[in-house]
Formats: sequence, C-alpha cells, structure tokens
Amino acid sequence: MTEAEEYKIKEQICEVGHNLWALGFVAANDGNISVKLDDGTFLATPTGTSKRILTPEMLIKMNADNEVIYCPEGYKPSSEFKMHLKCYKDRPDIGAVVHAHPPVATGYAIAHIPLDQYTMPEAIIFLGSVPIAPYGTPGTTEVPDSIEPFLPYHDTILLMNHGALTVGVDITQAYYRMETLEHFAKTSLVARLLGGAKELPRNKIDECCEIAKAFPIRHPGYKKYSL
Repeated sequence: MTEAEEYKIKEQICEVGHNLWALGFVAANDGNISVKLDDGTFLATPTGTSKRILTPEMLIKMNADNEVIYCPEGYKPSSEFKMHLKCYKDRPDIGAVVHAHPPVATGYAIAHIPLDQYTMPEAIIFLGSVPIAPYGTPGTTEVPDSIEPFLPYHDTILLMNHGALTVGVDITQAYYRMETLEHFAKTSLVARLLGGAKELPRNKIDECCEIAKAFPIRHPGYKKYSL
C-alpha cells in the first residue's frame, strides 16, 4: 500500500468520525474507529479526542499484538482497541470496526431489548438480527470476551448498557451499518409506541435473505432458528 493510499484511508476514517459526531452518535470524546491495512497493521482513532476535530495526522498505527507502531506526540491509543482486535482476530473478513453510542439503539441496549425482530426489509438485508452482548467494563478484556460468542453470526452488536459495535469489509460498510442500526432502532421505537412491531412472514424474510446474498456481507443466522 502506498503512502497516498494509506492517507486516503485516514481521510475516510476522519470523515466517518465527523459524520458520527454530526449525527449525534458520539458526544465529547466518545467512540472509536479502526481499519485493517493490507500488511496486517491497523489505523485507529486516539483516545480522548472528539471525532468532530479528528484529522489524519491524529491517527495511530497499531499491530495485532495491541502494540503501538506509530503514535503522534500528545496522543494515546484507545483502551477499547482490544475490542477491535477481537473482531479482526475472530473474523478475517472484517476490514473495519466502528464503535459508537447512537442514542436510540443505545437506549435499547440499556433497556436490554435486542433489535432482533424481522420487520424491515432493509434491516434484514443489511443488519440481520442485532443481539445484545453482556455488559463489560469499557477498556477491559470483559468487552472483547462479551462479544466473542456473537461475532461468528452477527455484524452488528449492541453492547449492554454501553453502545453499539458494527463491522464491515471496509470502513464504508461498517459505518453504514451504524447508520442503518440507528434508523432501525428509531422506527422500531415508533412501532412500539403504536402498539408493537409486526414481523414479516417467514417466506418474506427468506426472500430478503436471498437478496442479501448479492451484497458483500455475512448475513447472520435466524435469531429464532440458529444459536
């Protein structure tokens, strides 16, 4: 990978960070983003830095052993990067990870309500069912341990009383999943207020899953028929 190509990825990470902040998916210094490079190293956002002001020069390069390869003066890696490494280790297809606190989806995580009803075609195709991983103290190994059972089957995971995690083959896909998650959470909340969401018939769910095969995603198993 050339320096120009790597810098382009850095710009994409910053754009995602700015979008997360603008949409209210993160506040203050919340959230973290990472991308896997061709050589097996990673670009990651630093701790204690608002995504609103993120620039390519602030990004940190890490290796698979959670060691710093390069860190700009005045910045430190996020303790949450251990969660990112768990995703990359367990799923070689993952090329990017986004962690944020989208308000409505996080509300579901705090209420301990998984977003696992198959009600919207777009959510079925691009998210599948969204489980809740058990609570883990941020920055500890509890968080990567809590998501481990879900990673083989899910690309979007709610973190109990914490936030959300999305993965993708690249930074764009991981970010779009976060957008879709929050949109689905909002519409699901409205449906609950209107008397409750109604799932699609099983044959229509199957049709959506067939559509999903045309996209470069890992569609998770049915929440009622797998795990």
